[in-house]
Amino acid sequence: MTKKSQLLLVAILVFSLLLSGCGQSTPSTQQVPTIKVGYIFVDHHASLMVAAKKGEAFKDSGTYLKPVVDKEKYELYDKGKKVANIDLVVTKSGAEASSLFAQKHIDLSLLSITAAMTGIDSGMPVKVLAPLQTEGLALVFPKDNPLSGWDAFGKYLASQKEPVKIGYHSPTSAPLMVFEGALKQNNIPYTRNPNDLNAKVLLVDLKDTPNLIPALTSKQVDGWVGPSPHPQVAEKTGVGKIVLDLRDLPPHGAWHDAPCCAIAGRTEYLGQNQAAVTSFLKVIAHAGDWSNKNRDEYSGIVAQWVGIPADAARQSTIVFLTHPTDTWMKNLGVYQDLLNDMNKYKGPLKGKKLGEVKDQMFDFSYIEQAKTK
Repeated sequence: MTKKSQLLLVAILVFSLLLSGCGQSTPSTQQVPTIKVGYIFVDHHASLMVAAKKGEAFKDSGTYLKPVVDKEKYELYDKGKKVANIDLVVTKSGAEASSLFAQKHIDLSLLSITAAMTGIDSGMPVKVLAPLQTEGLALVFPKDNPLSGWDAFGKYLASQKEPVKIGYHSPTSAPLMVFEGALKQNNIPYTRNPNDLNAKVLLVDLKDTPNLIPALTSKQVDGWVGPSPHPQVAEKTGVGKIVLDLRDLPPHGAWHDAPCCAIAGRTEYLGQNQAAVTSFLKVIAHAGDWSNKNRDEYSGIVAQWVGIPADAARQSTIVFLTHPTDTWMKNLGVYQDLLNDMNKYKGPLKGKKLGEVKDQMFDFSYIEQAKTK
């Protein structure tokens, strides 16, 4: 064989090896999905913030987030392997999350469970994958009001000649659902009509959470029901006073584990990225459990991320919960009935009991897999 032939043969062999190498995917070059996750700057979504801030400190749990751009981009690892890229998308409300789901701008979202329910009824292509947290809801009055507890509040209602004006930030918000449910269960007449003077409570839509504290100072309402950290901030700023935690509404124990925020996913995305979604739920569940047990460090993370006093974050009564309990499901049935009573449904959930539509609303298989993964 001539030298020229030998060089040609070597070149062919090298080229063949290069082609072979290009045809193989090694673990370091494999593509992973990107999960676009919507959330709101509230402490009800703090388990996501904790998972992001603790980062590789959660490595021993098996699943963790590795920061790429703070508060924006992360890498999700499970058992030492990168399984997804995470892009965080700040949303203003559950209604905005619904629009972003419809436009395929987000794949998962942390949002109010009632926003998810009404969105599903209107055709939003998502399933609720897991609870996120419960509790963290309160009734607030001006700072100089002497009321404390349900009994005192009930006596106050009975003594007033006109309906007591109680504000809320959204017509499908969890604080309103719990408060309205308790009014119904305790046979206290209420209304949204300011001309109805026979009611004991007039419910007033304040449109958004930033309007809660100003509504007290302007005396637009006598009090309001709202999610943390707003009740705690109202106290810390000397504007308001927490009259009662909504978990203590009668009947006793009925409103423990009251549904508030949840994790929902776009159905098309879920079917294509099951393993990555399960890993994400696993890290959120671990962060929530850690937050329940480490309130001091948790409150510092939340205060820094959300921009509230650390004391306000520490005093929140939020309980992080990522697995549906019997009480959570029972109270969700109350929400379902209330949403029907309020004519919030126009689609397939209208006039239905929770048990009749739960398959349209929920897919808990991912969180169940996360428990064993």
